[in-house]
Amino acid sequence: MGSIRTRPESNTCYLDFRYNGVRCREQTTLQATTTNIARLERLLRKIEKEIKVGTFVYSNYFPNSKRVAQFESVATAPVAAPSHVEMVAAAQQAALSYSAQQHPGHVVPATQLTPTFKEFSNVWFREREIDWKRSNRRKVLDIMKLHLIPRFGGRRVGDITKADLLALRTYLAKDYRAGQGLSPSRINSIMNIMSQIIEEAADRYDFTTPYRGIKSLRVPRTKVDPFPLDEVNLILNEVREDFRDYYLLRFFTGMRTSEIDGLQWKYVDFDARQILIREVLVRGYLDTAKTDGSEREIDMSAPVFDALKRQHEVTGEEDSFVFLSRKKTALDCKNINARIWHPLLEQLEVRRRKPYQTRHTAATLWLAAGEAPEWIARQMGHTTTKMLFTTYSRYVPNLTRQDGSAMDQLLRNNLQTPDLSTVSVINSEEHEGVCP
Repeated sequence: MGSIRTRPESNTCYLDFRYNGVRCREQTTLQATTTNIARLERLLRKIEKEIKVGTFVYSNYFPNSKRVAQFESVATAPVAAPSHVEMVAAAQQAALSYSAQQHPGHVVPATQLTPTFKEFSNVWFREREIDWKRSNRRKVLDIMKLHLIPRFGGRRVGDITKADLLALRTYLAKDYRAGQGLSPSRINSIMNIMSQIIEEAADRYDFTTPYRGIKSLRVPRTKVDPFPLDEVNLILNEVREDFRDYYLLRFFTGMRTSEIDGLQWKYVDFDARQILIREVLVRGYLDTAKTDGSEREIDMSAPVFDALKRQHEVTGEEDSFVFLSRKKTALDCKNINARIWHPLLEQLEVRRRKPYQTRHTAATLWLAAGEAPEWIARQMGHTTTKMLFTTYSRYVPNLTRQDGSAMDQLLRNNLQTPDLSTVSVINSEEHEGVCP
């Protein structure tokens, strides 16, 4: 097993390990500090792991070493493209060697030996993408290409400062897109990806992350603007016939756009009268449900059951999506919104809302009908009832027209009060000055 050793005369570190039966000692100009030794130990563990599996290439780490020629003829297993550790280690060693030759005794700052932001962020993405769903991979890649790489691509990742990060956030909030800026939620998403990249780089290359102390922007509460029942009826009566049942399901099941567009007949259980949410359609591709809680069973009401029965006569034989375009392909939500949803609201003079408000409508209608909050949470795919009480409950009085009258009626029917007809009237003069 190799080790990191120190030359007493210069107090500099060198790597001591064995490769192909040969003892190899490779000098660095790094001083024997705790940080430098820890960095070299991580590098040594990577080298030994590659030696063990047969993928180690000496020149990738020590391109100026005399050992490179010695091992050139040694056959190795096929090697994939160098990883970021290999590339950066080689760049570090080359920079250290060059610096030692040009400036004896000078120590190169660690941050100057880090890769560019573009190089590291691309490597970071390749390493992480296996953990993400397809839709999230697309989202992260868009953020990198649109916002991060154009601004920091050529900078060394270790040279990016806290001021740079705050300047990015300010730009996104005030100056992006002709001064209109982005929403706090969108800015937080972008800054979150930036923080992950920077903090991973700081951990790997032993520099202090500049992201400390930068907090997320406050995100305003979600604007809930459900449709009252009379507008729901108006929309369902006037919408194009081939989309009537589509919107009926949206209003009365609380399904998200990706869930209803990705609904397949194999997930419709007529016997149990349930819709199974298992897959979603995002940007034309099927993926797993948004979260573990989103994978759920929605109970069919009578109108929903009847609507699905009608739809089965139209697309049931296709054995694919419940709702299809006229070309028998999956629905394109942007196309539907532009050609059907928004023109319909304008025609009916109904206030413009995003289709997502149909989900909020379902929640408020369930609450107004007196359904159990725990049941509603399960239908919506929420793990707790907290959102119901913090987001939707204020709409219930407007829908039920109760406004406290339920409590008033309860008291009228059940509260027992004494008969006051026999109680004598108090003489105010006799009790003047006495507090009741």
